[in-house]
Amino acid sequence: MPALLNPVLDLLMLRGTVTEAGPISARMRRLRIEGDALTGLDVRPGQQVRVLVGSGLTRRTYSVWRYDPSGAVELCVLDHAGAGPGARWGHDVEVGAQVRLGKPEGSFTLRPDAGHHVFVGEETASVAFGAMLAALPEGARVSGCVETETAEDRLPLPHSDRLNWLTRGETSLPAAVQRLAPEPGGIAYVAGEARTVQQVRQVLVRELGWDRRSVITKPFWAPGKRGLE
Repeated sequence: MPALLNPVLDLLMLRGTVTEAGPISARMRRLRIEGDALTGLDVRPGQQVRVLVGSGLTRRTYSVWRYDPSGAVELCVLDHAGAGPGARWGHDVEVGAQVRLGKPEGSFTLRPDAGHHVFVGEETASVAFGAMLAALPEGARVSGCVETETAEDRLPLPHSDRLNWLTRGETSLPAAVQRLAPEPGGIAYVAGEARTVQQVRQVLVRELGWDRRSVITKPFWAPGKRGLE
């Protein structure tokens, strides 16, 4: 990246240093990024940050796994087939690397006052789910369906014993939600592949009677596309 861009980027983005990097599941790598610019940020559970990856101005968006107000942001980056620049960066970046990232953003966030929290998604959603679940008290009413490629891909989510874990190919997420049949009245957080997100939303609203305003969706990706915002 040309050095002459640094003053501009310093105005637009935050700067930090990778202080920890290692596997958190079979295909997910946890990165801890620390820096003075990361102190005291307003971070709501479920939000994302945009990160400059590679040697150019390419940006990729990642959910915040954990945030330490003293100045640390933790991300989990999925290593997958046909990896693009984001996945390659997440696989290769090492401790000591400098990272530029934007401030946390996004409306796919926890609604803490809900009486029941339902989480539905797969690997790309589970990082955001982890932040949301960590913010809930032990006695919160939690349920949901989380799909992964293998059991080894499951992230260590808080309240994980209250979730139905699926291995890809066993059943579909919409079918799993039909079987779970959560009663209306809470908040459902549905994220992941765009078409599946829409199908799950239809199950909740059309078949199970949920108010559409109580189903919060986030299509993170679609086949053949780099990502969706």
